[in-house]
Amino acid sequence: MAEIHMISDGKLEPGRFINLAAAVYPLVDYIHLREKHRPALELLGMAKQLLLAGVPASSLVINDRLDVALAAGAGAVQLAWNSLPPAAARAAAPGLRLGRSVHSAAEAAEAGRQGADYGLFGHVFPTACKPGQQERGLGLLAEAVRRSRIPLIAIGGIEPDNAGQVIRQGAAGIAVMSGICGAEDPVAAARAYRLAVQEA
Repeated sequence: MAEIHMISDGKLEPGRFINLAAAVYPLVDYIHLREKHRPALELLGMAKQLLLAGVPASSLVINDRLDVALAAGAGAVQLAWNSLPPAAARAAAPGLRLGRSVHSAAEAAEAGRQGADYGLFGHVFPTACKPGQQERGLGLLAEAVRRSRIPLIAIGGIEPDNAGQVIRQGAAGIAVMSGICGAEDPVAAARAYRLAVQEA
């Protein structure tokens, strides 16, 4: 079944995000802690609070910070394009699931060669998170899927009404930030994404 990744948008204060994550994690597969403005100590504290709130360690992904992922006992780390290369991260943490952010078919193929477990491909549709930047579109997503030896998770402007399109292009799942974190009812939003993915 296609995966759903919920990614923190960095806008919610820690307690509110932890409560939100605890409420929606049964409806999603992975919770990403992506808080680039927070130092390692704060990230570690948030990660531990997420685990205490019931988010399984295997479902917790730390963005960029391999050290925090290891210290928290998280199950995965999401490597940005300017993070450690997947091969270096794999050598340092052979037990972690490794995601790599990719923006083209060539980057997706390279991530697989370097040992990433999956690629986070985007942004597929226009999104307020990337103002003024051209979206990759469904065609480039399909090309990246064809050339990649690892599963690709689509991100960027994905809503319940277009989630099925990316799954039908071969994406192994979707990643959502504001669609859940910024929703008036995050649980209802997560449920709508889950239904859309299941129907696709």
